[in-house]
Amino acid sequence: MIVWLDATHGAGRTTTSALVRQLMPDSRVFDAEKAGETFMDITPGLPGTDNFQHRPPWRTLVVETARRVLDCTGGTLVMPMTVPVEEYRREISMCLAQHAIPVRHFVLHAARDTLRGRIEGDTVPGPSSFRLTYLEPYAEAAPTWLHGEAEVVDTTHLTPAQAAPRIAEAVGRPHSTRAERERGGVGTGPTRNAAD
Repeated sequence: MIVWLDATHGAGRTTTSALVRQLMPDSRVFDAEKAGETFMDITPGLPGTDNFQHRPPWRTLVVETARRVLDCTGGTLVMPMTVPVEEYRREISMCLAQHAIPVRHFVLHAARDTLRGRIEGDTVPGPSSFRLTYLEPYAEAAPTWLHGEAEVVDTTHLTPAQAAPRIAEAVGRPHSTRAERERGGVGTGPTRNAAD
């Protein structure tokens, strides 16, 4: 199984992932962005894009790495992975489904002002204009498709230590996304988000 924690910068994705792993026996964290960093090390550099997610091999590499790790270890992969492009998210999800890998997709949401404040006040990597540029794509994706396809955990007023148990608990029960509930639930369990 994969527990996919989707969020833009400032929502607490990396910290929450580590805490979810501690709460779930036999789980590991696989940060799919690390797979993308391999493309930055290719010399001479690959042409064309400033974002590795736009490279089809990254999406294939994410799926294959997750599949191979699960084949080797079993258990659960907790994957902090932001994918703000709907086509890419669907491609990754479809490929995981073809390998019969179940996925619980959560979005760690926070209000835009909260995200901006967290990024600007972050003392570990420090304030980052790069991280701020991802607020707009998230703001566009959240209401149009992303929140409809995932279980939303609103972290506006939650710390990662408060969000992680909600996610771990939600993984242990049947789920439904907003889109499934709007289609009539299709027998997927309680009609609520993990933040309820």
